[in-house]
Amino acid sequence: MSRVTTHIEDHIAYVTLSRPDKMNAVDPEMAQAIVTAGEELMQSDIRAVVVSGEGKSFCAGLDVMSFAQFAAGDPEALVMPRTHGNTNLFQEVAMVWQRIPVPVIAALHGAVYGAGFQLALGADIRIAAPDAKLAIMEMKWGLIPDMGGMLLLPRLTRSDVIRRMTYSAEPVQAPQALEWGLVTELADDPQAVAVALATEIAGKSPSAIRAAKRLIGVAESGADEDAVLLAESREQTDLIGKPHQVAVISANMSGRKPVFSGDT
Repeated sequence: MSRVTTHIEDHIAYVTLSRPDKMNAVDPEMAQAIVTAGEELMQSDIRAVVVSGEGKSFCAGLDVMSFAQFAAGDPEALVMPRTHGNTNLFQEVAMVWQRIPVPVIAALHGAVYGAGFQLALGADIRIAAPDAKLAIMEMKWGLIPDMGGMLLLPRLTRSDVIRRMTYSAEPVQAPQALEWGLVTELADDPQAVAVALATEIAGKSPSAIRAAKRLIGVAESGADEDAVLLAESREQTDLIGKPHQVAVISANMSGRKPVFSGDT
C-alpha cells in the first residue's frame, strides 16, 4: 500500500499521508515516499499544494519500530551523508516543501508530533484544527529534533518557546501553537480551509506567486539589506508587462477572473 498519495486537480496538488493504521508515523519507506512526492511535484504544472493526513491524525512522528533499526545501525552512516543537496533523507521530509516553487499549505489535525511537526514546519502555511496537538517529541526518545526543525523554528517563534518544547517534549494545544506563531490559523475543518486558500492562490498570477515565494525565501535567509532590495527589484522587473500580469490587469478592468495560459 502506498504511504503517500498525490493527485492534481485544477492546478492544485493534493498530497495525503496514507498510513492511517499507524497514525501516519514516518518510517524510512514513508520518508522516501514523502520526498519523492515533493520532488515529482517540482516538475508539475501546479500553483499550490495541500498536504494532509488520512485518518485520526496528521502525523504522530517517527515510527517507533524505526528507532530499533536506527540504534542497531551505524548512526554516522545513517545521518551524516548529505543525500539531497544539503540534507539527509529525513531532513528533506520537511525541506522539500520549502524547495517547491509554489505555496504549500498543511492541514493539521489530531497528533502533529516529531517528524510530523517538522514536516508541517516546511509548509508555507499551517491550518490547524482547534483540538490538534503539536509537539517536538524527540526528547521523549532521548533524541533531538533533526529534521530541519532547528532551521525552520527560529523563523516562526521565540527562542524560549523552542527551548521549552524541545526540552519537555510536551504537546501543546493548537490555540497555544497559534499564539506562539507555530500555526497560521485555526479552523474546525482545516482541510476545507486549506483547499479554499489553495484555490484562491491558484487564481492569482502563477509567475507572481512563484516570485513571491522566492523573494520571501531571500528575505528569510539572512541576506543583507542590499541583496533583499535588489531581489525585490529583480523579481518585479521580471513580472511587469509580462503575459500573466497583462492577464491580471485585463481581468481586473473587466471585472472577471483572470485566465492564464494552461487554464481550461
